[in-house]
Amino acid sequence: MADENEFEGASPQIAARLASLAGKRVLLVEDHPLNTEIARKLLEREKMLVEDTANGKEAVERFEASETGYYDAILMDIRMPVMNGLDAAKAIRALPRPDAATVPIIAMTANAFDEDVKTTLESGMNAHLSKPIEPNVMYDTLSRFIK
Repeated sequence: MADENEFEGASPQIAARLASLAGKRVLLVEDHPLNTEIARKLLEREKMLVEDTANGKEAVERFEASETGYYDAILMDIRMPVMNGLDAAKAIRALPRPDAATVPIIAMTANAFDEDVKTTLESGMNAHLSKPIEPNVMYDTLSRFIK
């Protein structure tokens, strides 16, 4: 749980939102080491449990090998080697397990045009975050989709 002083000065709504993320497990899918490090630090700052992988194929394999309900969310880059994020999201959604249809998959990408957002959502992702990642937007998005 969060320290009582950790949210000092934050509104009750923000404090509750951040506290609700503590202990949630996120699969972070990003091929750029610096972006992985930044996202990991932001997530861990809010006491989230982070596992990372560097491409979409590994993400699909990791998700498929996990127990049902193991991941609370997936944060995924779009442009990656081996398998891109759009194809990985489609592959995860097609898996024959109940959480494959419901796990929140959130894009993290520099592609921020309306058409990019539309393509992201059509791939089965739930939301689209533009890079550079704005921490509060990421936290708001995660708290909106993680149950």
